[in-house]
Amino acid sequence: MSIWVLRGLRDGVVTTRWPARPDDYADTWRGPARPVPAALSSDAAAALSSDPAAALSSDPAAALSSDAAAALSSDPAAALSSDAAAALSSDPAAALSSDPGTDSDTLEALCPTGAITVERGGNVRVDQGRCILCGHCVAERPDVFAWSQGATGPGAAALTRDQLIVPELPETDEAVEAARARLRERTAALRRSVHIRHVDAGSDGSEEWEIQALLGPVYDIHRLGVFFTASPRHADVLLVTGAGARGMTVPLRTTYDGMPDPKVVIAVGTDAVSGGLLSESDMTTGGIAATVPVDIWLAGSPPSPFGIINALLVAVGKLDPTPARPAAPSTSTTGSRGGRRSR
Repeated sequence: MSIWVLRGLRDGVVTTRWPARPDDYADTWRGPARPVPAALSSDAAAALSSDPAAALSSDPAAALSSDAAAALSSDPAAALSSDAAAALSSDPAAALSSDPGTDSDTLEALCPTGAITVERGGNVRVDQGRCILCGHCVAERPDVFAWSQGATGPGAAALTRDQLIVPELPETDEAVEAARARLRERTAALRRSVHIRHVDAGSDGSEEWEIQALLGPVYDIHRLGVFFTASPRHADVLLVTGAGARGMTVPLRTTYDGMPDPKVVIAVGTDAVSGGLLSESDMTTGGIAATVPVDIWLAGSPPSPFGIINALLVAVGKLDPTPARPAAPSTSTTGSRGGRRSR
């Protein structure tokens, strides 16, 4: 029996109140994989990438976390394997490159879509825009990878492609702020009644199930003043799923061109963001960004209905992606366009 049925019988409430009120189900939703905080500090990672031997030999306690430093100073053989301890004493740089725990090829090979990158200093990054939630990395290396939690909140809907890479790249914050300013300026008129045109550009169907759930009594997206439309001439938001099948390139672009300005494009799901498992296929464009400009990037395979709602409200300016707790949006469900713009 669905958790929502039991919840309705217990509380007498079926429809979620999010974002006006917190929803535990949204907060516990399992998202793409992420790296577990590493033992090395950021400064150590930078130092190790430039000169591993000097970084460890000059000040091991500063280069490593407090626990790791204590373990190494008291008993290196216990803290590391015997081979690794011996290698560290003779050649720290070689030890880091040969130790299985930091072997880049081993970690990167865990992901079938190439979402994992290991930098020279041992810093592990995960491109959540490529993660298909297969769980292989989490199952094989729970000491390095874990699931992210929550379908809403800061970072759930990315304003730039690089924002989906965790930990964030150094230039991400500046790019995100610039993207947020551009989006805010373009969507200043989109507040009350927002219409969506959905296009399937080669999806496996999983994202469509989540989008369909938005129209049911549990999520009831109409309560937020958001409606689906069959005509791109009436649409404010283009919701795109699929890996970007080449057979859909022209129809997708035609739909985009047929929408009046201002318009917003949301890439829904890993396939739309990066192409997923088909990113290298000659039959796809490796995501939809090669066909239409993307404003909001939503990772997940598939993303949850909460995540889709969050992306929609961020896209049209009803939610600010920066606060920890979103403010309640307007709940007007009137279908009037109110002369918001000329068609």
